[in-house]
Amino acid sequence: MLKWALIFFIIFLLAGVFGFTGIASGAAAVAKILFYIAVALFLLFLLLGLIALKAVK
Repeated sequence: MLKWALIFFIIFLLAGVFGFTGIASGAAAVAKILFYIAVALFLLFLLLGLIALKAVK
């Protein structure tokens, strides 16, 4: 998922350089949403891993 966020970030940068502000803002919004989803999933799995580790001990 972070790969897609990076791809949309690159599209955002290229579109911004060439002046396509509509495309740039759309790509930036998608990249931001994908980044926050990836962070939320990371935190969820980190929490689940810590809970499982305590249950094993």
